Amino acid sequence: MTDKPTTRKPVREDYERALQSMNTFMDIEVNDLMTLAERAQYFAGQRTTESLQVSRIMSRPVRVVREQTTMSDAAHLMVTERISGLPVVDDGERLVGIITEADFLRGLGVPAHHPTHNLWQTLEALFSHLAHHGELEVPEDPVADHMVRDVVCASPDHYVDDVIQLMKQHRVKRVLVCNIEKQVVGVVTRSDLVRIFFDRYRKGDSASQADHGTSE
Repeated sequence: MTDKPTTRKPVREDYERALQSMNTFMDIEVNDLMTLAERAQYFAGQRTTESLQVSRIMSRPVRVVREQTTMSDAAHLMVTERISGLPVVDDGERLVGIITEADFLRGLGVPAHHPTHNLWQTLEALFSHLAHHGELEVPEDPVADHMVRDVVCASPDHYVDDVIQLMKQHRVKRVLVCNIEKQVVGVVTRSDLVRIFFDRYRKGDSASQADHGTSE
């Protein structure tokens, strides 16, 4: 039984020999060839990431609330679960809206985050409101009175690049994933996308270290 040949990453000498073996005139240098190969490898990796289906990267299960859930109960859930938005569903579990931290703050009469404001401007507005109003009354009206009904959704069959485009187009931090019956089956957040990037980076870095180890 023969051992399997070890696959190694090409080095400069390999590219030089490859050029010589082609026995033809090419207006290209070894550095150009190496750069081309590296760029091709980069775009191949990017293509692999972009082709990931939403169903493989989404977080699940997703905490939801009903239309009749009170704002105070929704706020308590957001604080205890450390989440910034809750899908709102009807009695058939179909998505009808979403309630976010910003919607809750607007329900209290607190200036909510504005797209042109940075984080510090938003925090200053919140604490300024608290200083002038003292104790805040917790609203008991239903989330249906404050939720956003036009919700950005994706299908489990969509791809990562589809979700990125939706986030950019609608300026949102999360995209709900719904099945054909409009039931929420998952959510993709910016944190999920960052995690995918670092997972790929770590794998690529490990593979690079392994290649260097075998070539020594």
